[in-house]
Amino acid sequence: MSDPATPSHWVHDLSPFLIQFNESFGLRYYGLSYLLGFALGGWILWVAALRGRLALKPEAVADLMTALVIGVMVGGRLGYFALYEPRTVLEDPIQLIRVWDGGMASHGGFVGVGVAIAWFVRKHPIRFFALADAVIAVAPLGVGLGRVANFINGELWGRVTDVSWAVIFPASAIPGTPLAEIPARHPSQIYAAALEGFLIFAYLQWRFWKTAAPLRQPGRITGEFLIIYGIARVITEMFREPDASLLLGLTRGTLYSLLMVIAGTIVLRRTKPLG
Repeated sequence: MSDPATPSHWVHDLSPFLIQFNESFGLRYYGLSYLLGFALGGWILWVAALRGRLALKPEAVADLMTALVIGVMVGGRLGYFALYEPRTVLEDPIQLIRVWDGGMASHGGFVGVGVAIAWFVRKHPIRFFALADAVIAVAPLGVGLGRVANFINGELWGRVTDVSWAVIFPASAIPGTPLAEIPARHPSQIYAAALEGFLIFAYLQWRFWKTAAPLRQPGRITGEFLIIYGIARVITEMFREPDASLLLGLTRGTLYSLLMVIAGTIVLRRTKPLG
């Protein structure tokens, strides 16, 4: 007979730090996920420019990555408060710069990427969608790494479930609650890492390197990403505990993702083959 005081599922006990100097300061996996995502993404774009797959001089990729890093960080941060916690930043604006407390929105990050690309193409001889296709083909890699970091941090957990692979997240309960009384939840961060991140990344890399889409129909890959990511996010939202109040009866992540699907459909309808 099992001990009723013993948790029936794995209890999340991972540290958010790779190296920890004190209680709140150290080298965090979340920060490393961004660093690794930008480094790998920049390398892929550099190789694309070197091989003529991207109409950009290889040495210009460093400037592009600088713009993208700023776009992702500013867009993700502002997007989080604008889309999920507008009241918080109105009551305490200093929260905007307290990045160590967490709070980034993928939808806001995508908007930031779009703004960064728009700024970059004004200074370099390359079309917006030609560059967007290359950038968006690497973006899901960062999403996947970020979701893995979310799991390590024990945040953005899923809905309550009794599946065998469910995880008990102590942070999901009131402090002091006995572990045996904390319900197990879907590890929705892992679902998102696979579906929103690595699977889409693999598909878009195939589209970018092995098909004529980026050369003959700029914008095609961008439109496909908006639709596929939007659908993938809607699916993962079914397993994720809502992290803000509902809008129109939908989780905010679902609503914003449906808007991405609409935007992607518009982009696809407007893209025309060259020549």
